[in-house]
Amino acid sequence: MVEKEAIIEALQEVYDPELPVNIYDLGLIYVIDITPENNVNITMTLTAPACPASNEITFQVQAKVSEVPGVNEVDIHITFDPAWSREMISDEGLFELGWL
Repeated sequence: MVEKEAIIEALQEVYDPELPVNIYDLGLIYVIDITPENNVNITMTLTAPACPASNEITFQVQAKVSEVPGVNEVDIHITFDPAWSREMISDEGLFELGWL
């Protein structure tokens, strides 16, 4: 079975091109679900509905998570409910941004 920590590590390699923080620490990842067949379902958001980097970010998420050993398929669902806010940024992300 694929470990959730391995998926998180892969997601921490994907950065929002406008912010120097990875998407996991930005709080853009809402749900990581790993099925018994090692398919990974990710529910995530973007910093804004009209994010110009949405295609680039989702492509990178797909690519990085697909590289995790044992992962069969990756399905990404984008949602804006709840809407992303600065309160979702982890302490590590706040530190990287110089906000902590």
